[in-house]
Amino acid sequence: MDQVRTGKFLKELRTARGWTQSRLAGQLGVSEKTVSKWETGRGLPEVSLMLPVCELLGITVNELLAGERLSAEAYRERAEERLLLTCDRTNPKTKIIICNAACWVSVAVWLVLIFIAAFCDLPAWARITVIVCAFLGIAAVIAPILVVAVNTEIYTCPKCRTKFVPTLSAFLLSPHTTKKRRLKCPHCGQKSWCESSLRPSAVQPGDKNVQNAEDTGNGGASC
Repeated sequence: MDQVRTGKFLKELRTARGWTQSRLAGQLGVSEKTVSKWETGRGLPEVSLMLPVCELLGITVNELLAGERLSAEAYRERAEERLLLTCDRTNPKTKIIICNAACWVSVAVWLVLIFIAAFCDLPAWARITVIVCAFLGIAAVIAPILVVAVNTEIYTCPKCRTKFVPTLSAFLLSPHTTKKRRLKCPHCGQKSWCESSLRPSAVQPGDKNVQNAEDTGNGGASC
């Protein structure tokens, strides 16, 4: 989101209607200084004001945030990007801490269930049920942890220094250490030990500095 671009867009829409900042401010119930702040890129309308601003200026919220008029296709793409960003506001470190905690809790529960199955006097069918539930519980926790790991880590190719996000299959099947994973770079096509780091919160869908292995047709397959 570019606040300066959005500000210029708001100013263009306002002046096209022949309105002064004072008039727009009066219709929205804010100060002229607030409108000036929007138009100079030093802030954005509050969430409660976005719809009224859009209605007055004849645009959509997506167009307001994009800072330009959008075609139907561009509107759909922007809507998907906004949804992804909304769903991914949690700090990557926080996600990892939560996942680690969930993992340890699930291991503790798993050990308790295995203990019950091994040492308690249970019918055969009940013992089998407890064991199956224990393994299903572990799988149910590990699966989302792996998905979170894929979505919070970014890898750097040592050959060409390209940063990329591997596919889920490449992430799961590749050999790895605590900090490195052997992956195929989608840019140079070389397989190497790529170093992982937390994905910056500023990375947005379609960022030119980060490649997605799926976008290049190069699955990031491990060797």
